[in-house]
Amino acid sequence: MTGTETLTKPAPKTAGGKVEHFDTLIVGAGISGVGAAYHLQDQCPGTSFLVLETLESFGGTWLMHKYPGIRSDSDLYTFGYRFKPWTGAPIASAEEILTYMGEVIDENDLARHIRYKHKISSARWSSKDNLWTIEATRTDTGEVFHFTANFLWMCQGYYRHSEGYTPEWPGMEKFKGNIVHPQTWPEDLDYKDKNVLVIGSGATAATLVPAIAGDCKHVTLLQRSPTYFIPGRNENELADQLRALKIDEAWIHEITRRKVLADQAEFTRRSFEEPDVVKQELLAGVAMFLPQEVVDEHFTPKYRPWRQRIAFVPDGDIFQAAAAGKASVVTDEIETFTEKGILLKSGKELEADIIITATGFNLSVLGDINFEIDGKPLNFADTVTYRGMMFTGIPNMVWVFGYFRASWTLRVDLLGDFVCRLLNHMKEKGAKRVTVKLRPEDKDMKLMPWIDPENFNPGYLMRGMHLLPKRGDKPEWQHTQDYWVEKEELPEINLDAAEFVYE
Repeated sequence: MTGTETLTKPAPKTAGGKVEHFDTLIVGAGISGVGAAYHLQDQCPGTSFLVLETLESFGGTWLMHKYPGIRSDSDLYTFGYRFKPWTGAPIASAEEILTYMGEVIDENDLARHIRYKHKISSARWSSKDNLWTIEATRTDTGEVFHFTANFLWMCQGYYRHSEGYTPEWPGMEKFKGNIVHPQTWPEDLDYKDKNVLVIGSGATAATLVPAIAGDCKHVTLLQRSPTYFIPGRNENELADQLRALKIDEAWIHEITRRKVLADQAEFTRRSFEEPDVVKQELLAGVAMFLPQEVVDEHFTPKYRPWRQRIAFVPDGDIFQAAAAGKASVVTDEIETFTEKGILLKSGKELEADIIITATGFNLSVLGDINFEIDGKPLNFADTVTYRGMMFTGIPNMVWVFGYFRASWTLRVDLLGDFVCRLLNHMKEKGAKRVTVKLRPEDKDMKLMPWIDPENFNPGYLMRGMHLLPKRGDKPEWQHTQDYWVEKEELPEINLDAAEFVYE
């Protein structure tokens, strides 16, 4: 979505000669879309809705990523939905997460509302008709379909599934081996007895290295700078103790969830108020597996904790792989690719048969869909966000964007409640349209980038900040990223406050 393209041709009819209409259209069948569908069905009975998904099945991230060892980097007691107990280990594999999501779909008869292999290209709002018109193409047949909806619920995630982010390094064309991004992992990639070089320092790299270390001849992690990790046993003692007492799983889920959230709130508070202490605690966890000199050189970040996401490393597996000599860590910068591998700025050359670029992803602003409002191209950077979910001047739409320092799904549940309450409120008022607008007291409010770089600054956000809506300096005009505040505030939002305009 560039905000510069104009859709001029009238929408053709679908292959079947009709345009289908739904009260609400949900974009995406990942963790957000499936949660939205559940809440809509549960809290807005009688509402017609459709979920459109580009991929061949549900799951989003968990379906699209195929690289070895893919797992959650946050606990499933909070990453799982509040309405369905999680009964496995806190850190789960993609397969386990997909199984869990499949159970949600089956148990709630949601499959009949989902259409797969439908890629949305455009969404056009008409104030005359108070309708969104959505154009989607079947990815397997090329057929074009059109839908209208009163309300658009954007649950498509925040990064581009079709391609990951790989920097343009000098000499990449010289390398004789394979260059692979984890996001587009080839099913036939043979790394057995090969020298593998993984570039990156985040959760993906930390997952990949131990997953392939046993099969590679050797795997080397090359990072420009270190990242914080939390090593620990992949279990929850409280949940296990409650199970031993034969407590009902629904109770276990709720109690464990609250305990995890309370611990996370305390950890987040301390990371801001006493960052040096928290830093030493995190590094001490790594030092349980590796010599102090290795921790100092390769696992001591320059930034304070929580300026980037911190991944949980179950059983310290990446550190165990390094300690056992199956994996190495190199902290340096790339000078150029060579025929045999990579030449570092220090002058050292790392040889490899396969280079894996675990270097992040590309931000996708609302699914890279071409949006129009009454015939005019929409540039989201020209809008101001309302609590990171609605945007000034854009009617009947909510975007689910989760949390950086807590599980994404926590906001899926919170916004599920909000959207359903909003839709029911509109029905009671007889309103066909709701838009948020700046109030008179916001007239001179300072507008800033979507997120404060001093607060949180991962590469994908920094590279795409110019595409995102603006935030104000008041809590209601920004995505605070604070679950512990939002869980109290969002349910109490006055839907008849001045920022909401109904027509």
